[in-house]
Amino acid sequence: MAIKSSTSKTIAIVFVVLTFSAIAGIVGLLIVYKTKISKLNPMPRPTYTTPTYPTGLPPDYRLPGNFVPESYEVNLQPHFYSRIIEDVNVNVTSPNQTMLFTGNCTVHIRCVQNTRTILLHSNNLTLSETKLLNRNTNEMITITRTEHHEGLSDFLELQLDDVLKEGENYSLFMAFRGETADSGTGLILSQYKEGVPGERDNAERFLVVTQMEPTNARRVFPCFDEPEMKAEFNVTIIHRRDTIALANWGMSESTVIDDEWKFTRFHTTKKMSTYLLAFSVSEFRSVLSSHERVKVQIYARPEAIAAGHADYAANITGRILKFFEDRFEIDFPQKKFDQIAIQQFSTAAMENWGLVTYGESFLLYQEGVTSSMNKEAIAYTIAHEVAHQWFGNLVTMKWWSETWLKEGFATYMSFLAVNEVEPEFHIYDRCELADIYMAFEEDTLAASHPLSMKPDDVQTRGEIHNMYDGITYNKGAAVLRMLEDLLSDRVFTDGLKMYLKAFQYGSTVRQDLWDYLEKAVNEDGGHIKVADVMNTWTTQIGFPVITINTTNGEAYQRHFSFNKTSDSNLVWHVPIRVKSQTSAPSLVWLETSSTVTKEEFISKSGEWILANLNCPGYFIVNYNPENWERLMTQLERDSSLIPVINRGQIVQDAFYLARAEIVNVTLALNATRFLRSETTFAPWQSAAHNLNYLVNMFDRSEVYGPMQVYLQDLVKGLYNFFRNDTDNSMVPPDHSLQLTQITAIKLACSNELPECVTMATTKFAEWMKNETYNNIHPNLRPDIYCAALAAGGSVEWDFTLKRFQATTDPLEKSDLQEALACTKKIWLLNRYLQYTLDPEVFVMDGDYIFTAIASNAAGHALAWNFLRAHWTEMNEQFGGYLLDAVANRFSTEFELEELRRFQMDHKDDPDFPDMTVEQAIEQTQVNILWVEQNKQSLLEWFQNQSHNDNGNNNTTKP
Repeated sequence: MAIKSSTSKTIAIVFVVLTFSAIAGIVGLLIVYKTKISKLNPMPRPTYTTPTYPTGLPPDYRLPGNFVPESYEVNLQPHFYSRIIEDVNVNVTSPNQTMLFTGNCTVHIRCVQNTRTILLHSNNLTLSETKLLNRNTNEMITITRTEHHEGLSDFLELQLDDVLKEGENYSLFMAFRGETADSGTGLILSQYKEGVPGERDNAERFLVVTQMEPTNARRVFPCFDEPEMKAEFNVTIIHRRDTIALANWGMSESTVIDDEWKFTRFHTTKKMSTYLLAFSVSEFRSVLSSHERVKVQIYARPEAIAAGHADYAANITGRILKFFEDRFEIDFPQKKFDQIAIQQFSTAAMENWGLVTYGESFLLYQEGVTSSMNKEAIAYTIAHEVAHQWFGNLVTMKWWSETWLKEGFATYMSFLAVNEVEPEFHIYDRCELADIYMAFEEDTLAASHPLSMKPDDVQTRGEIHNMYDGITYNKGAAVLRMLEDLLSDRVFTDGLKMYLKAFQYGSTVRQDLWDYLEKAVNEDGGHIKVADVMNTWTTQIGFPVITINTTNGEAYQRHFSFNKTSDSNLVWHVPIRVKSQTSAPSLVWLETSSTVTKEEFISKSGEWILANLNCPGYFIVNYNPENWERLMTQLERDSSLIPVINRGQIVQDAFYLARAEIVNVTLALNATRFLRSETTFAPWQSAAHNLNYLVNMFDRSEVYGPMQVYLQDLVKGLYNFFRNDTDNSMVPPDHSLQLTQITAIKLACSNELPECVTMATTKFAEWMKNETYNNIHPNLRPDIYCAALAAGGSVEWDFTLKRFQATTDPLEKSDLQEALACTKKIWLLNRYLQYTLDPEVFVMDGDYIFTAIASNAAGHALAWNFLRAHWTEMNEQFGGYLLDAVANRFSTEFELEELRRFQMDHKDDPDFPDMTVEQAIEQTQVNILWVEQNKQSLLEWFQNQSHNDNGNNNTTKP
């Protein structure tokens, strides 16, 4: 509803008075309320809302939806010091740091159903004043009671002495105070070092930065903290004069207050969700990235900018932004786009609209220090966060139950963008196969969840956090790739353009996406019912196994599961790309659970049939034994006739079928034999991923001895292929070969191939003798460090710890941190676990250290005991995913009982990750049964292998 100008002036005067009365001193004198109601676009009532409750609380953890927030005035003052003040007269450092922040917030709301209660969110904030104005009548409304409901809802309840009426507009003013966090959520006080390690100017510095996703905006200011409740934001930050403030939109004005303070006010944002609001206050500097219209800047520590560590990000960010603008024909809606690298940041990156935050190692690149893998990770992460500016920020899912609508898209679209700016990475097919692997691991159990959950099943903070998993990211990306392959890139992109334009600054559910993609199909003359096809992939758990008999062309689908006790009648609409040894590719549909006969599946004259050509499909394929044999023979004779990605798929499918006991485990092991003459990355990536399961199940049993002998023999040819480069600390020029070289060293050293262990210990010893010169190539450092510490003792471990504590480079720090967990000395691993209890280490690195130790057979039991002893703080800080790190090795009845007992001990804990634990229990049950039934077959197969089986290891570098 439009408000007349005379009314606007009255409202402005009233709220200036409210502001002055709420915040004394500097804050009160500076915050000048500006009403912009004439510019507001009323937002439609949310479609997900539950019935309104005039009084009391809703029966779930969702806001009742009787108000629509239209805009916020957010005024904040973080009181922290960017530098610890030193008294030069007495040479004593003053403990002047403070965690305090103060502020006020005015939210302009429209009532959509009569009520006497306002419910919004607030968490760990102390309110000092609340006032409510009816903007239609200019009358103040008395708030009779204010109550914060602690627990899972975080509701701030305001009881009123009058009924708020449907259709009328109100302004709610709240003054508050809070404390910055060191736990990675809300408003974070982050610490970093400035200067050269070991010198006096290597001083502590501080900054503040926000991390609101998914439910942490309420920790910074009271708000309607649900993604569909979009609003415009007017942000003003009061900060110390020697700092700069950044926020989502560009600065509108900045004024010095006095010798200590200034304020920065930012332009009004477009409509956006609260979880995307962001600001930072720091002493950082920036470098520009090229873009014809948007000012793109990379912010980081001054010395990192001066050293050129932000130059790579600057080189590609503008190009990635332009790629998405051109692809979707929607310009980025701002004149500026900032990215900031934070040394202590608990997540890889966050896509805040116009101000993307990163951990340093995901944004800064240092020539000669950063590995090829890390460089690729930087490009991917930037592309992922830039993609979010359209998928998530411009168009947002209505509720967290369909988080994949932003995360699945950002994951998939990032591959396309990196392919554009770094084509030599060949990231598209390689990472798509990795996405499928990661999704399959979580999607093979009955305790999995569909991409699109029912909103009622995603309510609490824990349930919302559970949505950030391999299903949402990796399966989301995989099914989108499958859909694009089905529709064609052009039709898929045309549909996305229409979808983004139709819902820009709004929110969607999956049906909205299907509608516009189907519209694009129809305009192209096609007849695919997108919703009918895709709902089978997004509303059901799991995926199918397609069984093909190439003798008679019969095929059928079944729900694939590792759990043989699971009973399912799920059916998918499956598009299958298929070719034979001699025929061209064709598309075959399988849409029923009944057995059907397809001419394309019949083998002519003993030729092999290959289904899921180039792996666009999110399913696995089983064949009759004859076709399996033909494919394996082809791989061993001349693998080049089968696409590289399908070589990886054949290994993957064989192992998954064996784990589900659909085929004998020896078939899967036979599928690895061609690797002796294989040097491409995808097949080795697949083999390493799947063989790791066998290692996890048997590295504490008698199977491991002969298994290790076979693995040494298998990888020896690949290791020798790169040996000259490796021994001379060199890498091949081709990026994909660099990745294969890393895989060769990892597999060879982890399986104690003597020449690899000797190489690693020798190179590490040379570094220890002259620690100022590290001759190990950055690509090879993680695995060489790990192998050296695994073979060494306390001397190597102490040296690594010293280097870890001394270095300020985040990538080197990460490599050393992981290496410390590779030792086989239990007492050193225990020492390392205890080290994580240091508050600073715990907050920033505790989960990484824990996960690395848990993946070490020597540290597994230690990690499990540590997790149980410190469960409350570990779960609160990192969530239940840490349980996966220990549970993936569980394979005995004793471990199953321990897991169940752990679940029972926490049955009354509302933040307990029930879904994660149920998945762990189910996977453990599957592991127990599989180990029991396959242990003897595996032992015999490995014992029967000869070192010279299938000829000598004759893989030589051309």
